[in-house]
Amino acid sequence: MKEELVIIETQDGSHSIYSPSFGVSYHSKYGAIQESQHVFIEAGLLEVSLSKKDIHILDIGFGTGLNALMTQIEADRRQLNIVYTAVENYPVPVPEAMQLNYPETLQETSYRTDFEKMHQLEWGVKEEFKSNFTFIKLQQTFQSLQFEEQFDLIYFDAFAPSAQPELWETDVLGIMYRALRNDGILVTYCAKGAVKRSLKSLGFTVESLQGPPGKREMTRAKKG
Repeated sequence: MKEELVIIETQDGSHSIYSPSFGVSYHSKYGAIQESQHVFIEAGLLEVSLSKKDIHILDIGFGTGLNALMTQIEADRRQLNIVYTAVENYPVPVPEAMQLNYPETLQETSYRTDFEKMHQLEWGVKEEFKSNFTFIKLQQTFQSLQFEEQFDLIYFDAFAPSAQPELWETDVLGIMYRALRNDGILVTYCAKGAVKRSLKSLGFTVESLQGPPGKREMTRAKKG
């Protein structure tokens, strides 16, 4: 039976989606945009952009498309060249995605067309949105990925370990390690001790950073 996803409003006015089958929402109730800005843009993209302008990103959990949208906006602001690969095994249906208010809440309504296009694109088709932003999305499990040293940055935005613990096990995190280039980084909202120990066991250098609103810590891990 098809799951009925529920669009909710978070405390910063931006939407999220609640998944009844997993019992979790896609973003923090304290603010979807605030969370993505803090965890993925500031701790991830802006950190990598200090040393390079051509950046290959792997988004583990495309979900609502918020991380991809905010990355495209930031690429334009900072003149970055982004190749963005998004992975999602349980896509948000297009009708629900069309209702999400991210371009309007970000006051970037000119990106509404691109945001909708991200959700409407066929899976596995690489699309150049602009000369500085190339996008492809893959519908497959995280466990089936076989990338080798292709990415500078991973947004690890899977559902929480309480909802899908199998996505946070060492073997999956090892797939992420192999996918990164040397000196590449992985950022995630998760700060569980078991996850950080797994990352360290794989060879990552792990930092605990201040978390977004409503969360004490987040994690950034560097390869090499």
